[in-house]
Amino acid sequence: MLFSIITVVYNNHRTIADALESVLGQDYRPLDYFIIDGDSTDGTLEVIKRYEDRLKKIVIEPDEGIYDALNKGIRLAQGDVIGLLNSDDLYIDSQVLTKVAAIFQSQPDVDIVYGDLVYVKAADIYSIVRYWTSKPYNAHFFEDGEVPPHPAVFIRKRVYDQIGGFDLHLKFAADYEFLLRAMKRYGFKSYYLPEILVRMRLEGVSNKKWMNIARGNWEIYQAWKMNGFSAPLRFWVMRFFKKGLQYIRKPLV
Repeated sequence: MLFSIITVVYNNHRTIADALESVLGQDYRPLDYFIIDGDSTDGTLEVIKRYEDRLKKIVIEPDEGIYDALNKGIRLAQGDVIGLLNSDDLYIDSQVLTKVAAIFQSQPDVDIVYGDLVYVKAADIYSIVRYWTSKPYNAHFFEDGEVPPHPAVFIRKRVYDQIGGFDLHLKFAADYEFLLRAMKRYGFKSYYLPEILVRMRLEGVSNKKWMNIARGNWEIYQAWKMNGFSAPLRFWVMRFFKKGLQYIRKPLV
């Protein structure tokens, strides 16, 4: 089983090496690693090129944002399973892909495997700020305010081939819309791995400004409509309640 991992980056010379080392340090093979760079100007490319001989492909060109860059990587990927890791993030250890592969190999009808994620301080990846824990999918998963943390999600390529990639009309919540589409609308079978798979630095685009948060919530509302659903009131209540719990839970890592 071939994994294709995609990292998109633009002007992030400070942490891109951590992401590269995290993926290339996985003990699972075969593995194709794609870097999609939006034509960085800050030294990021110099860092990436130090790893060039270990990468499947580097794409360097302007894009229309994160989701456009991710779609480019998905179109290039030939792996059986695709994972998306942000340039600020790291896998929790070297065995993440091995654990995920074992599930896909033992359960060929499973199309989506996902786990948990911890948010960490930008300057200290061992200082945990929030803990995003999920649960197994059920008929009321999204209505209850749940959604898998996208960097900790692995999806068979056949899912993208069937339903497409990220909707570029959405600037902050295209990952949410894709998972809603794949899991709720199309009913692809998923498997929850109750382990922390990713450390995510608290510097993401959607976490930077209150206006971005408001725009992201509006886009989530639109995502439900786009897929023919209506988000119930309890969805909004549970969504904010569960986000608050992320600051209270303390994982053992």
